[in-house]
Amino acid sequence: MAERHKSLRERVIAAALDLAASGLSPQMSGNVSARNAETILITPSGIPYTGLAPDDISEIAMDGKVLAGPHAPSSEWQMHVAIYEAFPEAGGIVHAHSDFATVLAVMKREIPPFHYMVAVAGGSNIRVADYATFGTAVLARNAVAALDGRRACLLAHHGQIAFGETVEAALHLAHEVETLSAQYWRALQIGTPDLLSDEEMAVNVEKFRTYGRRP
Repeated sequence: MAERHKSLRERVIAAALDLAASGLSPQMSGNVSARNAETILITPSGIPYTGLAPDDISEIAMDGKVLAGPHAPSSEWQMHVAIYEAFPEAGGIVHAHSDFATVLAVMKREIPPFHYMVAVAGGSNIRVADYATFGTAVLARNAVAALDGRRACLLAHHGQIAFGETVEAALHLAHEVETLSAQYWRALQIGTPDLLSDEEMAVNVEKFRTYGRRP
């Protein structure tokens, strides 16, 4: 196994372990992938993250054909493939069943601009993708539609999904989405929060485009 290839597999495993350890996605729920040139490295289906070794990570082609790995790829491979095809900038994807994001997704309640950090996902809100059975091409299409102009969305009656330039960036964004979901849910217990204007959110979106980068 080429050293770079092994390193990318290890980064996928590290993100998956974070999902489990942080509680962002309990047990074996959720999945992680990384773009590897013209293929995808993705966590296998039904295998506990804590026991994963680099060779356990599935490598699949864009049509879903398994190229390497002893296990079946994640049941959500179609959603990962669809996102990589729709968004060339995506280098990593994290799908999680995090508690508060799932609560909002079950209620089909998008996250509005109640806080400027909503802009970290690329727009003035975090949408909810229409429901479809897990692991289907329909769910993949629904997720891509909800991600138009965004880097994260909720999945109705399911959870959340986020992508980034790297698998680490995708994981960071998934944590941000869960934090925002929890804050918004708590705000709703008091009342209906005031929302930031479209103009202010446009400023914040632009600021996040270069946030943390040297001029």
